[in-house]
Amino acid sequence: MNAPVKILFLFSELAGYVLACMKNLAATGKAEVHVVRWPVNDVAPFEFALEGSNLHFYERKKYSDVHLLDLVSGINPALIISSGWMDPGYMKVCRKYYGKVPTVMGLDNPWRATPKQIVASAAGRFMLHSVFSHCWVPGKSQRKYARLLGFSHHVIRDGIYSCDFNAFHQQYLLYHGKKTSSLPKRILFVGRYTRLKGVRELWSAFVRFQNESPSEWELWCLGKGELENEFPAHPKIKNFGFVQPSEMSRFIEDCGVFILPSHYEHWGVVVHEFAAAGFPLICTHTTGAASVFLKDGKNGYFIQPSSVDSLVEVFKKIAALSDEQLAQMGDKSALTSSVITPETWAQTCMDFLNYPELCVE
Repeated sequence: MNAPVKILFLFSELAGYVLACMKNLAATGKAEVHVVRWPVNDVAPFEFALEGSNLHFYERKKYSDVHLLDLVSGINPALIISSGWMDPGYMKVCRKYYGKVPTVMGLDNPWRATPKQIVASAAGRFMLHSVFSHCWVPGKSQRKYARLLGFSHHVIRDGIYSCDFNAFHQQYLLYHGKKTSSLPKRILFVGRYTRLKGVRELWSAFVRFQNESPSEWELWCLGKGELENEFPAHPKIKNFGFVQPSEMSRFIEDCGVFILPSHYEHWGVVVHEFAAAGFPLICTHTTGAASVFLKDGKNGYFIQPSSVDSLVEVFKKIAALSDEQLAQMGDKSALTSSVITPETWAQTCMDFLNYPELCVE
């Protein structure tokens, strides 16, 4: 058996879904995984179990740019994957190894033709030419931006984000029978309490919905953020604060519909998570992951961003559906969710080792 190849990730903030993918890659026995990572964000203080064979983690804050280069030299990776170009030290590493091993740039920004992106797309052809040989994106909109940055189509791969598919899909299988017979009348929001997540509109719309069409439906919110002090005092809107992934099972069991009303979302892995868990989905059309996992009218509904009226309308639609109809929507979500998994993610990592080396046209 061949010795595992060494794959280095130069990462920003680690998330549970990324860790699940890395563990899957290490578990194949084909790769020895090394991860340099930024500190955990205080707004989302996830707790991680970092142990595992073929897995090695390093704290970015402990390494100057020079010492980081020394660390990488000691690892001697066959592949380097970086979380974009935001860390100058990461850029220095990729520039040094460009042309020697594949150097992959992660990109989750969708193309929006903003002035900043227009400037970046022009500068990127020069700035990135000697740094990254490949680009890894979540979906079509990000692929368009990568093309405008100068990456040729054959060195761009989709699927950089996958949820911890098995963990969430097992919850779907566990509670499927119960929800088919009696779907919990609770809509679940999971995310930061910030303006861009659309929580102000969400809370206002649910209060108005209950005033106009009183029902047994509740809104359960999991998260924290700068708008916590605006959380409404309403008997059918509940705040559970930040919840660790290990505590999510009870909310998957006790809730029936998932909502993410973000004004704008680069991707939103949480949409994939609750699709895998078999939830009908409510998302804005400006949420990246919804373009893959939400089929309007089939397994949920699209709403307009920043629109209280649109939210009230969709709450009334949901309340008018039977348990059977909602359960069937959840089944369709579960089917759709398997298009991206940690297994497909791990295979893409290995595929980069055999890709063409030229990136910028």
